[in-house]
Amino acid sequence: MDRVPVVDIGSPSDTSLDALDEACADHGFFLLAGHGLDDLVDRTWEATRRFFGADRELKESIRRTEDQALGWFDRELTKRTRDHKEVFDFIDPELISDRPMNRWPAGLDGFEQAMRAFFDAFADLATRTTRLVHDTLGLDADTADHCAGARTSSTARLNHYTVGDPVPAGERVGLNDLGPTALGAHTDPGVLTLLLQDDTGGLQTLDRSGEWFDVPPRPGTVVVNLGDTMQVRTNDRYRASVHRVVPMTTTDRFSIPLFFNPRRDAIIEPLPELAGSEPAYRSFTWREFINGRMQDNYADIGEDDIQIGRYRVV
Repeated sequence: MDRVPVVDIGSPSDTSLDALDEACADHGFFLLAGHGLDDLVDRTWEATRRFFGADRELKESIRRTEDQALGWFDRELTKRTRDHKEVFDFIDPELISDRPMNRWPAGLDGFEQAMRAFFDAFADLATRTTRLVHDTLGLDADTADHCAGARTSSTARLNHYTVGDPVPAGERVGLNDLGPTALGAHTDPGVLTLLLQDDTGGLQTLDRSGEWFDVPPRPGTVVVNLGDTMQVRTNDRYRASVHRVVPMTTTDRFSIPLFFNPRRDAIIEPLPELAGSEPAYRSFTWREFINGRMQDNYADIGEDDIQIGRYRVV
């Protein structure tokens, strides 16, 4: 059996759901087929490559800062070392606020429209995927609804992993060193992540025995990995995937995740029907957790970011 099973979200078989359950317990990754989004995926890839291939001046005009958390960035940190990539972040384009939050590049025809379409389709797919996982766990409808993610608190990202340093040589003075991997080992904080990856490879995950193995590209599928929120709510029955990306040596790599997060006001805690009388974690708020996780994205704050182990009951 494949270490990373494929599940047809349109008509999942009992065998594939058993494999999903086993994979979620061991390493937290599976693949989705039957999503019906192939044309949209092609358009999203085309727009992504056009953005990263644009002049640096265009990307610099929407550089992410501590005051403007969305846009383009090329020096993000993971556990205090610098990633080998540049990124573009955006949130739900339908959100209404006093000031625009998403920052779209000027002069890149069709880019914003492509990203809007991607967010709409993948937020819906993330909702369906979360429901699939909840059904596999046997949760009742009310509990599943309580644990649903929300597009309004979710984030989309475009990743471009470069061969070598993404920051020009003249701008590296004072920056943290590049990490030994293109993206350091970490977990995602939310409910789950949907990921498009190109055919370059390089994504790896860690199983419960401590073995790293590849999550290979498979045409026509969407990668799913579980986040910290899912691990806490299932009281460690399912595992937030520990994953990394190895350095690119000959070919750049592109990927596109949607981080599907809990509602902004959510309380994160083990579900009584899964934890019984022995919850492994104390309750905490999503707002507290995500704020702590994002603190060191821009600068080295002298300590690692918050992990769910902080809330574990000793």
